[in-house]
Amino acid sequence: MTFLTPMPNKTLTRRSFAASVAAGFALVAVPRPAFALDDASARALIDRALADVNEIINSGRSEARMLADFEGVFTRYADVTTIARTTLGAAARQATAAQMSEYTRAFGIYISHKYGRRFREFIGAQIDITGSRPLKSFYEVRSVAHLQGTAPFELLWYVSGASGRDLFFNIVIEGVDLLNSERVEMGAMLDRRRGDINAFIADLRALG
Repeated sequence: MTFLTPMPNKTLTRRSFAASVAAGFALVAVPRPAFALDDASARALIDRALADVNEIINSGRSEARMLADFEGVFTRYADVTTIARTTLGAAARQATAAQMSEYTRAFGIYISHKYGRRFREFIGAQIDITGSRPLKSFYEVRSVAHLQGTAPFELLWYVSGASGRDLFFNIVIEGVDLLNSERVEMGAMLDRRRGDINAFIADLRALG
């Protein structure tokens, strides 16, 4: 692909050169189009994730070992960077690159342990995919958890390829939306620390 187009009979000015280069980099930086993700790819991703989740919750391992395993599930299948930035909200624009890196790392551990404990409640259960559909620029994959002595309930997984990989960026468990609930939680934590991102990150690490 050619990014710089010669200007006929004119010398390429510094301004036009810079504009051409900027446009070229903008094209390179655009995430993979949403249509590259299809129904089969979205379902396959969640099918693999659920196979791992089902194996973990029925393994009989200790809680500490299970939580470590859930970290691996989030690392492999979740777009933790997008989830972390989204849940931090407006504060993400004020944070330095180093702070965002530290926050994303701490948030990844925190969220995998939090939802790992939630999934741990499903011991003895089986989670199965029941369907999927496109929604705007992503796919919703539906699954149902079958627990002993409890009515089945639905889990929704939102999958996108915008990061360059097919990853889930949200989970809705019994109507509880991960992105929305964590955005509120992270905002409240940051407010209690009067916007001090470093103190907020340190406390988030402790929660993990």
